[in-house]
Amino acid sequence: MHLGLLVFLSLAKSCWCAPQQSCHPGDEFLGRCSNSVHEEKPTCTELNLGYCNDLEYSRTIFPNILGHRTHLEAESGAEYLLLSVIHGLLNGECSPEIRLIGCSVLASPCQNNKMIKPCRSTCEALRKDCIHAFEAIEMAWPYFLDCDRFFASDQEGCFDPLAGLKARQEQALSSLSPEEPSTIIQFTYTSNSQMYSLLKRTAAKCSHISHVYSIGRSTEGRDLLVIEFTSNPGQHELLEPEIKLVGNMHGNEVLGRQLLLYLAQYLCSEYILGNPRIQTIINTTRIHILASMNPDGYELAASEVEDSSDPELNHQEEGHLLNGWTNGRTNAQNIDLNRNFPDLTSIFYRNRRSRHYRIDHIPIPDAYWFGKVAPETYAVMKWMRSLPFVQSASLHGGELVVSYPFDFSRHPHEERMFSPTPDEQIFKQLARTYADAHATMSNNDTDRCGASFYRTRGIINGALWYSFAGGMSDFNYLHTNCLEITVELGCDKFPSEAELYPEWKRNKEALLSFIESVHRGIKGTVKDVNGNGIKGATVSVRGIRKDVTTAEDGDYWRLLNPGTHILTATAKGYSRVTKRVHLPHNLNKAGRVDFVLEKIPVEPDIDDHLFPMVDSWDQFDPYNQFERYGEVDAREGGIERQEKPWWWNYFSQSGITPPHWLLRSV
Repeated sequence: MHLGLLVFLSLAKSCWCAPQQSCHPGDEFLGRCSNSVHEEKPTCTELNLGYCNDLEYSRTIFPNILGHRTHLEAESGAEYLLLSVIHGLLNGECSPEIRLIGCSVLASPCQNNKMIKPCRSTCEALRKDCIHAFEAIEMAWPYFLDCDRFFASDQEGCFDPLAGLKARQEQALSSLSPEEPSTIIQFTYTSNSQMYSLLKRTAAKCSHISHVYSIGRSTEGRDLLVIEFTSNPGQHELLEPEIKLVGNMHGNEVLGRQLLLYLAQYLCSEYILGNPRIQTIINTTRIHILASMNPDGYELAASEVEDSSDPELNHQEEGHLLNGWTNGRTNAQNIDLNRNFPDLTSIFYRNRRSRHYRIDHIPIPDAYWFGKVAPETYAVMKWMRSLPFVQSASLHGGELVVSYPFDFSRHPHEERMFSPTPDEQIFKQLARTYADAHATMSNNDTDRCGASFYRTRGIINGALWYSFAGGMSDFNYLHTNCLEITVELGCDKFPSEAELYPEWKRNKEALLSFIESVHRGIKGTVKDVNGNGIKGATVSVRGIRKDVTTAEDGDYWRLLNPGTHILTATAKGYSRVTKRVHLPHNLNKAGRVDFVLEKIPVEPDIDDHLFPMVDSWDQFDPYNQFERYGEVDAREGGIERQEKPWWWNYFSQSGITPPHWLLRSV
């Protein structure tokens, strides 16, 4: 066990209490009592405290506010040791602020043999930002950071221990030219144009590991911009898993959008600074970040927040509180994007009892294309099909919980019914990874927003919470190899700017841990005897009725929990190969399992006629009704839309698929 952790555990048993003295720390210095018969006159001296020698001042005073009479006494005291242990335990959270503020108590600045106390407002801001981190490790707030006892008000002439740090940050920001890429995170809201600029500048700064691309356009013609991080941008590398993070699907749920923008900047800057963890993540993973899936909805939600500052409006509330639960939720066509995906879950329920029916790549039914398909939905579906995503998270707001498929109840008339997928245990582990790494999500004493997740510690099966059809997570699971969870980030869908930095600190570790969790289970290749990768081969796991298919070069990934698994690889026209694999609990990366299949004569199979799943899966937008969503009309600056023939509404409303000879006339 780490030495610092041992110290922490031993001190924790004593509740981090103040040293036993005849009077409280600081009271002796203030002349209220004495612990010694010999009183010493406070005197300015050179600051020589190893952990605090980089402060903005060079002279301190002893006895200090805690009663330490010398440098040696302060350096050997419990407070000094505790300050260093806190820094190690929090793994950099609240740092350097917490160290600088702690040092300002241990060694306050001195002028004319008088102590200048640190500012109470700085202490209170630190406590607000960092109390969650202490709660996460079940540690009480340190007594020597008591804002009322050891800090002073601005009126008393206090000292801000963070003034120098803030000044350096402001200077760094002012020195950047508009053309220069910036990786300094500013915790403010970004408009759509600012978001596009930020993503492009970040990609320019880290062009060796990042690039930006568009997957399509919104209803009002705004780009759906993705930033990618990988060691070889723009290309899929053999056996490198691909993960996507999607925010702002509902336009008024904006925290996820901001967190993903901060994450992009963080990945870029930390990679350049040589952070080994971030370098390992990016060198072994291909990460795709779609910060805003619904920029049109965001525009509406943000405009209402801006309107709240209008002095003519008769209200005193902050703008973010005025944003309702529906304003800006949908896209510009008034479509809820998380109800607009093909309902493959109902198809799965209807056919699940057939042993022939495959659920790894359920095709999109023809009837779906005669409904109202949003351009944002279309773009994301096409994106999903173009890359071999393994894992995904969609960031939302309105609760504090992680939900996972199925989102649609196995009984359509049951609003709340536990409806697991064949990968229930894997999904629970993915959800658990995010919730446990979040500062407060899995805590039973955390305030919720109306729902109760005490028994499950911040995770829940989606349909057990509430049921809905046409969701993106269910579609990911049933149409592709990708396993997606839904992260509800909190009660306030449009929090104030003051909450953005604390929320980043609460979610940063959870986001990184979730990305790292894609390296779980097994990966490998399926090749023929000549060493050529076989595209579209299936890899199945005995006991889990959900296969994965190989990518272009024959590589695959299968998320699995530790244990013994029986794997089978097969492809049409090839032999079937089965292997037994044991994944130990301490395995910190995906196990490698390769398959070599031999060519065999193809024999007619009744399943090919009854269940032609693979061939029909390839039919995406078969009547070419929505392909032009991505084409901009340069003359009007908008999206060209194809006019539907007179008979379109009849077939769409009746649910009957038009005959092919009629469709060909479109």
